[in-house]
Amino acid sequence: MKGGVTEEHMYLAYSHQSEDCIFPLHTSISLFLLSYCDRKLFKVFLVPSSDNTDDHLFGKAQPDDLEVHFISRCQLPLVVQSCCLPAIVEENGKFCRAGLSVVLRHIIQKTYEIDPSKKLVLELLGFKKTCLKACAEVSQWTRLCEISIPQAVESLLNASPDQYQAIPPEVLLLEKKLGEPVRVHNDDKIRRQKLQQQKAGDKTVVPALAKRATKNLSPEEIKDQEPASLELRVAFSKLVVQEIPATTNREPSHIRKTKTSDLPPLEHVFAEGLYFTLADVVLLPCIHQFLVFSKKHNKNLLDLPLISSWYHRVQEVPGVKSAAVKCNMQFLQFPDLLSFPDEQLRDFDTIPDDLEEEHEDNQFIGGPRPTMTKLMESGIEAKFSPHPCPRWTLDWNSLPAAVSPGEGKMSSDRALRKQQQLNNLVSMVTKLSKPGDVIVDFCSGGGHVGIVLAHMLPSCQVVLIENKELSLVRAKDRSDELGLHNIWFIQANLDYFKGTFNIGVALHACGVATDMVIEHCIEAHAAFVICPCCYGFIQNTVKFTFPRSQRFKEVLSYKEHMILCRFADQTAVQLPPERRLIGKHCMGLVDLDRAWAAEGGNYSVQVMSMEPESCSPKNNMVVGVPI
Repeated sequence: MKGGVTEEHMYLAYSHQSEDCIFPLHTSISLFLLSYCDRKLFKVFLVPSSDNTDDHLFGKAQPDDLEVHFISRCQLPLVVQSCCLPAIVEENGKFCRAGLSVVLRHIIQKTYEIDPSKKLVLELLGFKKTCLKACAEVSQWTRLCEISIPQAVESLLNASPDQYQAIPPEVLLLEKKLGEPVRVHNDDKIRRQKLQQQKAGDKTVVPALAKRATKNLSPEEIKDQEPASLELRVAFSKLVVQEIPATTNREPSHIRKTKTSDLPPLEHVFAEGLYFTLADVVLLPCIHQFLVFSKKHNKNLLDLPLISSWYHRVQEVPGVKSAAVKCNMQFLQFPDLLSFPDEQLRDFDTIPDDLEEEHEDNQFIGGPRPTMTKLMESGIEAKFSPHPCPRWTLDWNSLPAAVSPGEGKMSSDRALRKQQQLNNLVSMVTKLSKPGDVIVDFCSGGGHVGIVLAHMLPSCQVVLIENKELSLVRAKDRSDELGLHNIWFIQANLDYFKGTFNIGVALHACGVATDMVIEHCIEAHAAFVICPCCYGFIQNTVKFTFPRSQRFKEVLSYKEHMILCRFADQTAVQLPPERRLIGKHCMGLVDLDRAWAAEGGNYSVQVMSMEPESCSPKNNMVVGVPI
């Protein structure tokens, strides 16, 4: 313990370095944020990618005030060995955070926890603290920042110079997004102020909150370049003013009466809109390395005026330059590029479809009956296998209180239904497991499933994986109360877990999360016991397209399959019995498609109903066993 704070260890991958850049770029990004936060909160370890990695070359890109240690992969804590780096784990603990976005968000939260005066650091998480919180599997923006751009730039830097032919499409996509209209909280008010400024024909007419924008910035930080646009002034006011006083000045009548649709759009100042966020911190080392590479090879960058302006603007944010100095990053200056703000973007048809956001028509017309009839005419109907142990139940009264899901957190009726749901999953896992097995509770939430399994199967290792930190912390508190030693906690997106395991389980995995869990289990050749949920959230992603199975694809289009998914959610108890029956049938068809897809991976799969069916409106259970 240091000052009442548990010491945490940070593990970063290290393959090689080139001048001021450490590879992989996720490591450079992590070290840059540590420098920006200006806190020695973690004991930092670099993990060479191979025994041949030369760690003696490391040093130039290392933050000057940060002590770094080298450690081999086999020396990592076992829980970290199951994860992709970067990762953070409590010293001698079993709670691991893995993946770039999760680790960066934790650095920010830890910095603020240690020093609450660092409110600007907390502001990196954005409005409602959600910046890069959505996982890359379902968020195109998180995927672009966390995966696509770092990988694209890294591939470019590692390629030979004669292979450089064009700007990576991922970078072009960022340029395109920087040109899109901005939507922020309370943007209606700011857009009206912009309209007032335009009608006045004077850019000095700005709201009170923006007039103080650069009041506290040093001349060195703003470099005598006063922000000209309203958006820029509002953005910088957020950076230098902790509390913005309310203004009593009202817009003129003709401004107040203007329709929202007629207001001028807001333009980007930073990556996500008006305000400097974690997304800018992630992108800056990547774009910096891309620009350095391009300049070194005399590549024309006039096709990227917005990125160039953004790159120059981010440098003026307080703390960014000092962080760059600590990381030995030498920013480039492009005054010639900044004189071309209206430069037209080049052909964006070079951007692959899988990088663009999907604009699928979600307005379905008609009900599910035509689709169900179409499947029936092709010999496809929902099939439910009998439950192998419908009367099996845990003796809840004899179990410790902390094992019960209803301990002070939910009503008695809901707690009973949750116990019934757990009876179903635990019975199936108990039947499939053997001593020494590793059981992974995916999308574990507060640990209702995993904690019961760890308590009931002490000879098995149970791993809880959850993206929401607060839920996982609650699960760890319950585990500590029970004194469980056969349980790990991993805060990460599913794709960052790479450990081997024998059984995967998930209770009410929402939407495509069910498909991701099944895929993980198939890759690990592990059995799975899954209760799907939120069928209406199912949609095509980078990794999955629907329908999943070949037989369904031969009959249904994507849109027809989405009709089934939409109506599969109509099983709530307050709905008429006939509609619930149709919903249950649609659930069965969607899960049959999943089952057939898994069977193509050499699995035996059954779809059954939990007992009693009243334990949940989403009462399907999909059980798969590798053949």
